[in-house]
Amino acid sequence: MNYNEKSFALGSKRSIIREIFEYSKVRASELGADKVYDFSLGNPSVEPPESVTNAISELIAEFNPTALHGYTSAQGDVQTRKAVADNINKRFNLDLSADNIYMTCGAAASLSICLSAVMNDGDECVVFAPFFTEYRVFVENSGAKLVISTPEYKTLQIDVNDLESKLTSNTKALIMNSPNNPSGVVYTEEKIKQVCELLERKQKEYGHPIYLIADEPYRELVYGDIKVPYLMNYYDNTLVCYSYSKSLSLPGERIGYIAVNPKMLDAKKVYLAVCGAGRSLGYVCAPSLFQKVVARCIDAKVNIDAYKTNRDLLYDNLTAYGFDCVKPDGAFYLFVKSPLKDATAFYEKAKEHEILVVPCDDFGVKGYVRIAYCVDYKRIENSLDGFKALAEEFEL
Repeated sequence: MNYNEKSFALGSKRSIIREIFEYSKVRASELGADKVYDFSLGNPSVEPPESVTNAISELIAEFNPTALHGYTSAQGDVQTRKAVADNINKRFNLDLSADNIYMTCGAAASLSICLSAVMNDGDECVVFAPFFTEYRVFVENSGAKLVISTPEYKTLQIDVNDLESKLTSNTKALIMNSPNNPSGVVYTEEKIKQVCELLERKQKEYGHPIYLIADEPYRELVYGDIKVPYLMNYYDNTLVCYSYSKSLSLPGERIGYIAVNPKMLDAKKVYLAVCGAGRSLGYVCAPSLFQKVVARCIDAKVNIDAYKTNRDLLYDNLTAYGFDCVKPDGAFYLFVKSPLKDATAFYEKAKEHEILVVPCDDFGVKGYVRIAYCVDYKRIENSLDGFKALAEEFEL
């Protein structure tokens, strides 16, 4: 064998999200983009804040090109790391320094680095279903085993009793994603407290740390007065993985960070393990220009009014047609119960109406589809006849 079989398997079969996205491009070239209703990819449809565009222009004008595009320190530019730490401290009443921050190429890199930093072969990492499909790839690549905790299906909140049944002496980490992809659910403070109390108890029982890895690319995308608890305030052994892909609408620029809680057991050693994992994975020196953009735009956020408008249009109509779904408080996804037990079969029926949704068996639950509503309002509006026809076809 002249290649790695594990890598071949990953490369020869894209994630279901990417498969559908690629199909949509082909279909759009055949029918026209306005006749294909692609809801597959979580690609922000809102423009970056004006301050981001201005910062890019200012940096290009101010800096010598060699300095602007040159390497930063491996863990990131110190001024950027300080700006990130100061922002976290101001917002969440913490005491991080630049040396608790590691700049990364987005949340995927952050998660991969954190898992490689704290997991050993044979360890177990618990994820809360429904979960982003690539968690399995990241966890298994670290040498660990992925364990799925099933939710309370009526609300898609964490089922703490189920979580406790999934914890063993091999449990080394949990990944928590709130607001959640694919459901848009924000985990309540009550659930967070229950999870953290359970982990504190289990750490003592097992005699080793259990790390809580917060995956937070959607933190800023919440509607109304919903609170997203900051996990470092509830549990010391917390690492935060953040991306500016959604909060600044910069998904293609791949910029984010890891924050290591200074109150964590052996925090300095864990931070060095993060640095070492970044080195071994080839994730040193995140994009230089966008590190500087982040530092200048640390308080900027996209206007999410368009996402809320899209959510309300889609949710109100689909539930009126008879579809069953939990109303999302954050992110830009609607998680819909399939009228067929086989979500892939429902996806195929939706395709007949040129509606492309993502079947969610790979997200840890069966019988649901995800609709990414970070699209043009007109796309949702034009798709409604197709959704209504599907509802009538299944007599919802």
